[in-house]
Amino acid sequence: MNSQARARAVVLGGSIAGTLAARVLSESYQDVVVVDRDKVLGVRVARKGAPHAHHAHGLHARGHLILEDLFPGLTDEVVAAGAFTTDLGRIRWIFNGRRVQPADTGLVTVAPSRPVLENHVRNRVAALPNVTYLEEHDILRLVTTGDHRRVTGVVVRRQADDTEVVLDADVVVDTTGRGSRTPAWLDELGYDRPEEERVKVGLAYTTRHYRVGPESFRGAQSIVPVASPAHPRGAFFGQLGGGVCVLSLTGVLGDHPPTDPAGFLEFARTLPVPDVYDAVRDAPALEDPVSFRFPASVRRRYERLTRFPDGLLVLGDAFCSFNPVYGQGMTVAALEVLALRELLRAGDVTPLPFFAAISKVINAPWDISVGGDLAYPGVEGPRPAKVKIANAYMARLQYAATKDPKVTEAFMRVAGLIDPPEALFKPGTVRRVLRHAFRTPEPGPSWLDTAPPAGAGPKDLPKAA
Repeated sequence: MNSQARARAVVLGGSIAGTLAARVLSESYQDVVVVDRDKVLGVRVARKGAPHAHHAHGLHARGHLILEDLFPGLTDEVVAAGAFTTDLGRIRWIFNGRRVQPADTGLVTVAPSRPVLENHVRNRVAALPNVTYLEEHDILRLVTTGDHRRVTGVVVRRQADDTEVVLDADVVVDTTGRGSRTPAWLDELGYDRPEEERVKVGLAYTTRHYRVGPESFRGAQSIVPVASPAHPRGAFFGQLGGGVCVLSLTGVLGDHPPTDPAGFLEFARTLPVPDVYDAVRDAPALEDPVSFRFPASVRRRYERLTRFPDGLLVLGDAFCSFNPVYGQGMTVAALEVLALRELLRAGDVTPLPFFAAISKVINAPWDISVGGDLAYPGVEGPRPAKVKIANAYMARLQYAATKDPKVTEAFMRVAGLIDPPEALFKPGTVRRVLRHAFRTPEPGPSWLDTAPPAGAGPKDLPKAA
């Protein structure tokens, strides 16, 4: 597309991926319109179209760097509003029931609530003179040329009076998430749907907010007992500012954290370490537990299609939706947006080259999350030698990180999407790992097995499923 012809871009979806896309598109298009079915401007709480935003989120180190580049001063802005930042290596990580050695990595993770972070980013984008948010509008269908070879706009419906509006566009960008209708639209227009890769994890988050002081965290911003095959119940417990903290409990393969308060607390007690349970057992809760289910990671292979209508792009969860326990979604969306910016600056915004570019961005985080999921025997999927070797090595590396902060640092650089996974196989790191874990280590025991609460014997207490 000739840069002189870039009049209007329409972005479908006003969440983080859509907002970041609008920010980059504003550099190349005279007019950018973001359409969302919800009210999104000024919203600092979870909304109907993004229920997952209620739960714990973190912005990985690479994502933080990208957002700070796109929005200079954003970190200072959210910190001034009460949010926390911390070194990724200073979070209290627990792998396989053992605490990882803290490390000063220099990698910043930003930890406001997801709606608060989105609000700050969205306000920045909405303030751009060529960006407009069209709130409370339903997305109905695409508009195309007669031969369906090019998308020329989209039809939306204003919820206030059911009026249909046609938005002409030089490009339409679908960032509507897992429920994206692009596969169905392609079918209607005579194109093939993309192949889908699914990894069923049967995950559920259940979240509750508490009034908990920083003393309960003993110097950490967050406490994260990471779920593993030996300890499949996990948690994300972090400070949000103002004496409020968020606790998201996770369970996989149908072992879901309950939504009744007593059951929620009991689930927290079965985590492999007592840190989280001790912090919230007597703390005032701010609401009843709320659950969100994530059945499967889904990767739509748009890059493998041979035909696709011009003027239509797909990114974010609409392209690839990751298991959220790995915290990759926002950062991967930011990486995809950088790929979009690069192609726009080169003058090439045709779909298939764009899909090929973002597929390369997705490969490493997809391998990390899928490989981690396949470590669970109950998760269905092929386990080639590459996956088996990587998981066997990862068990050793995570154990070594409980002994050696240099291993922690190397691991956090990969988890933060700064370094590629193969960086963990550098000779120096391998030597450190094998020094502590030449053989596969046994997982650490649950605290319930070794130190039950006063007044309760081990036989009386539930064990982690």
